[in-house]
Amino acid sequence: MSIEWSLLIAAGLLILSIIATRASNRFGVPGLILFLTIGILAGSQGPGGIAFADYQLAQTVGVIALIYILFSGGLDTDWKAIRPVLGQGMVLANLGVLLSAVIVGFFAMWLLGFSLLEALLIGAIVSSTDAAAVFAVMRERGVNLKHNLEPLIELESGSNDPIAVFLTLGLTGLLLNPNGSLLDLVPSFLLQMSLGALGGYGLGRLAVMIINRIRLQQEGLYVVLTLGLTLMIYALVSLIGGNGFLAVYLAGIVIGNYNLVHKRSILRFHDGVAWLMQIAMFLTLGLLVFPAQLIPVAGSGLLLALFLAFVARPLSVFASLIWFRRGPAEILMVSWAGLRGAVPIVLATFPLLAGVPHAGMVFNLVFFIVLVSVLLQGMTISHVARWLKLNADRPRPPETQTYVPDVSLRSRMLDIVVPADSSVVNKSLIQLDLPRGLLVVQIQRGEELLIPNGGTVLLPDDHLLVLATPEMLPRVQELHARGELVLK
Repeated sequence: MSIEWSLLIAAGLLILSIIATRASNRFGVPGLILFLTIGILAGSQGPGGIAFADYQLAQTVGVIALIYILFSGGLDTDWKAIRPVLGQGMVLANLGVLLSAVIVGFFAMWLLGFSLLEALLIGAIVSSTDAAAVFAVMRERGVNLKHNLEPLIELESGSNDPIAVFLTLGLTGLLLNPNGSLLDLVPSFLLQMSLGALGGYGLGRLAVMIINRIRLQQEGLYVVLTLGLTLMIYALVSLIGGNGFLAVYLAGIVIGNYNLVHKRSILRFHDGVAWLMQIAMFLTLGLLVFPAQLIPVAGSGLLLALFLAFVARPLSVFASLIWFRRGPAEILMVSWAGLRGAVPIVLATFPLLAGVPHAGMVFNLVFFIVLVSVLLQGMTISHVARWLKLNADRPRPPETQTYVPDVSLRSRMLDIVVPADSSVVNKSLIQLDLPRGLLVVQIQRGEELLIPNGGTVLLPDDHLLVLATPEMLPRVQELHARGELVLK
């Protein structure tokens, strides 16, 4: 096939997936189901007839996509919103995933006749949740959960993938090396998570410094820079033995909660990248699936999916949140919002490529479980929220802006000069961390007039045209009295 035909097919699938989101918004069908369906229809056993069975390529696409999806999720995470539920989220994301994997594992051992390690591998693969589709449906159906449930679900979905990846890789290794022990995974887990957390936070802070101080001339280069930094964070942490997925998620939280040069552009760019990665991942996984192979495992897959949704997930959430005085309705809501996404399908490729016994059957079972989970839970999430009386019945706020200056008709325009010995010289506006009541509108530098942005660096004798609220005037006068700024 020529490169032109390959590009045309790729473009057609991408455009068709985007158009399909309209049906998702209208009928409440999670978008990932439509993306997977398009991939299946385009595959070798569908009308498209595209022959694709490269599990290594699919895994690579899935890992890269997951890196950027987690990073984008971190960028959009408001630290102030998740801080009250941080403890609950961490317990749910770790203990909840572990309990869910064990409970599903024992059921799979009984149902399928697998060995304990093989059954636990299935439980580990399907243990993590994916709330991206849930929030898409909730936005369209006007679901606004009470009692800080939305931040809790968001935090869990963004932070429980690392432990699922660790359990999957660890159990895969044990199946290939029968002399190993489950207890051997404990120190390895603690080391990976510790290095991942420290690396994510530290490299996130470093990324903030780089973005704010590099002083690039073109705005578009800043978003390209963040693409490289994201991959660098994942690779560096993984190379030193840490969990790279946890690192990129935490780095995204750190970066997203600091003042950045061109922050609005960076956030919107990565939102688009996350959508592109989701579509690419789901299309690739859809192409990888052979529908005829799903039929023999349909009965077992359905039982596993129902057991996961109605037994394993509620029990694991109950055991995780009962200590935080969450009521039965809230626990049920969090349980039902824990639908499975593309991550389990990506994880199922690891034992398949490693040559683990029954890996092909495991992959098909996991794919079927994900389909049932998304259809069953994703399409009923709004009804369950109303049935449990946890919908706040308030309109969802419009999209927030990265920075909205607090100015009014009472604000005043001030002409300010920067003295040569001022501490603000050679600092960018973003480094000054100006309060919302102060807005630098224009800078006159010699004969040149500048419209500043966050990366604009102040120089001696710059004339600043500043819009200030009455409440900020004492602050400006204080700086004038100290000689940091001179009022004209």
